[in-house]
Formats: sequence, C-alpha cells, structure tokens
Amino acid sequence: MKSTLKRFRVMAIVSGVMSLLLWFVYMPVKYLFDLPDMQSAIMWIPMVHGYLYPVYILTALQFSIKARWPLMKMLGLLLAGTLPVASLIAERRVVRRYS
Repeated sequence: MKSTLKRFRVMAIVSGVMSLLLWFVYMPVKYLFDLPDMQSAIMWIPMVHGYLYPVYILTALQFSIKARWPLMKMLGLLLAGTLPVASLIAERRVVRRYS
C-alpha cells in the first residue's frame, strides 16, 4: 500500500502543477493575450498535461482499488484531476488518512 500511495502522491502533485500551468499560464496567453511568440514557448504545457493526466487516472484508480474504496469515492478521486487545485487537495486528504 505504501508504494501505491507514494505513486499516487507524486502523480497527484505533478498533475496538479500541470493543471495550474495549463489553466493559469497557457490558457490566458492563448485566449486572452493572443501572444504568438509566447504561445510557441509554452506549447509544451498542454502536451505534457495530456500525457500525464492518464497516468494520474491510472495511479488514482490503482490506489482506490487497493484501498477498497466505494465507487463514488473512487470517482471523486478520479475527477479531482480535472480541476486545477483539486488533485492537490485530494492528495493532502489521502496522505493524512493513509500515512
């Protein structure tokens, strides 16, 4: 359980940081400021987020199965990766309870 918790913790933090970068750096530059030079410099953000989010989903799913969580709690943990700060909050709560 400890290694599963550690993997989930790492992916929740990484996913949360990438989500913050996506929402508060990439999106404003692309849609509010329309800066083509900046867009090309930060084009990596949505691509990296797109590759890392499924890894977060798999690690959250693996952790919730090992913890024998009910389906609704499991779905809540999976959905936590969709909001910028939610995966960080979920990570804190899970670590407090299981470590």
